[in-house]
Amino acid sequence: MGKISERIERTKGAIADACARAGRDPDQIKLVIVTKSAGLDQIQDVIRLGFVNLGENRVQQLKRISAQIDEFLQRNSGNTELPEKVNWHMIGHLQRNKVRQVLPITSLIHSVDTLRLAEEINTCSAKLGLCPKVLLQVNTSQEPQKYGAPVGAATHLAEQIQTLSNLDLIGLMTMAPLTYNKDVVRACFVRARELFVEMRGERIVGPNFIELSMGMSSDYEVAVEEGATILRIGSAIFAG
Repeated sequence: MGKISERIERTKGAIADACARAGRDPDQIKLVIVTKSAGLDQIQDVIRLGFVNLGENRVQQLKRISAQIDEFLQRNSGNTELPEKVNWHMIGHLQRNKVRQVLPITSLIHSVDTLRLAEEINTCSAKLGLCPKVLLQVNTSQEPQKYGAPVGAATHLAEQIQTLSNLDLIGLMTMAPLTYNKDVVRACFVRARELFVEMRGERIVGPNFIELSMGMSSDYEVAVEEGATILRIGSAIFAG
């Protein structure tokens, strides 16, 4: 647990420094620890350290790991240092035929990028008696290989999603390009923040629209400086 604890403290320190530069409160930021590169024992260590927001990219991995963690928590239910449950975030691309599998597990779906996917979530949620929280994924980098709604279509899509009664649109998600050029990264995050502020200002979205999920291990400090409320960090914690 020592190395993971050190890496988490280093990450928290970098977040605090970025907050200081931007005049923000670190308590405004939620750290989602991405488990795709981690072993089960490492994930258990993270939970023991008090982190309960975990993220997965793939549905099959999400189902497998979440079941193993549920079993771990049940086995240690008398341990007051462990939480009763963790919050799973679906952060990767979600196919419509996998929606029903994901809904009972996740606390937040970050990757809604089409009306058809939102409608499928809405329909399945109604049948299951759920109302999941979702984020609209926007492709602010304009990379053709990336998922996400085009920036120009995002406002109209948000309006359409807002009409669906069995899901709760609570913010935006974006991914910057994998590049060492911080100006390029920053431009993507600035565009997401501008879109977020615009949607709130024009009241296209409801009062629950408060989250901006952006920033991963390679660029989370820039994301904090540009207004991120949720960071998705994995390799900085598990790979050092």
